[in-house]
Amino acid sequence: MHAFDKDTEFIRKSDGVNNVTVSDQWSINHIPNGGYTMALLTRAMIGDDNALVSCIATANYIERCDPKPGQIFMETIGETKNIIRKQARLVQDGKERVRAMGTFIKNTGSLPQRYEKEPENVAPPGQCLKVPSMGGGYTLFDRVDMRLDPGCAGWTTGTLTDRSVQKGWIRFKESREIDVPAITFFGDSFPPCIFTSHGMVAWVPTIEYSVNVRQLPKPGWLRVIFTTRFISSGLVEEDGEIWDEDNNLIAISRQIAKYHPLVN
Repeated sequence: MHAFDKDTEFIRKSDGVNNVTVSDQWSINHIPNGGYTMALLTRAMIGDDNALVSCIATANYIERCDPKPGQIFMETIGETKNIIRKQARLVQDGKERVRAMGTFIKNTGSLPQRYEKEPENVAPPGQCLKVPSMGGGYTLFDRVDMRLDPGCAGWTTGTLTDRSVQKGWIRFKESREIDVPAITFFGDSFPPCIFTSHGMVAWVPTIEYSVNVRQLPKPGWLRVIFTTRFISSGLVEEDGEIWDEDNNLIAISRQIAKYHPLVN
């Protein structure tokens, strides 16, 4: 079993109640990554219905998750011919940690596509900076092959840019088909955009994360582009695009995070 499948599996305890164990293998500084916990909740909401491949999932991060057992409480809150809406709550030690809402589109069929923009140019993976395994609680980078475009990677050596953009490529190190939970994970796996323009001067914890999965990708790398335009009122947004290697739009995302400058 692939590590991602093992670490997002759940055991159905009763109708609408699932037992899970939040893994420590997808963490940033010992804290389970927000995209990983979104994947846990999305997988629970999808259940056994693999036909639900187009969705809008939004998570509110109420308290920090810990790498230990918990429960996911899931319910269907509305359903029509073409749309089913679900809610999932991740609870640990009797405290709600994350609440997610999922809107799943059924029977999408062969609908027309029209793009009014193309993805930004990203250097080929072989010309990008490969993010190494880091140890010290940064286990996510042990599992993910992440490449940073050279134009966005200067912050790693102290060279900053005027534009807050992170772009590059991503995939699992151990080959695995990319499904909806994996897409929700990848949408919140790159370093914060503001690192490119400000450096690692702030703590940027996620408050809310939303990802709209449009379709599943062709096999291969995912091209990702994340952009921040505004830092104000102690908040920062991050708008994301995920494309496959054939330039098919796979997902768009928005994340709202706190902006806490680090104090020496």
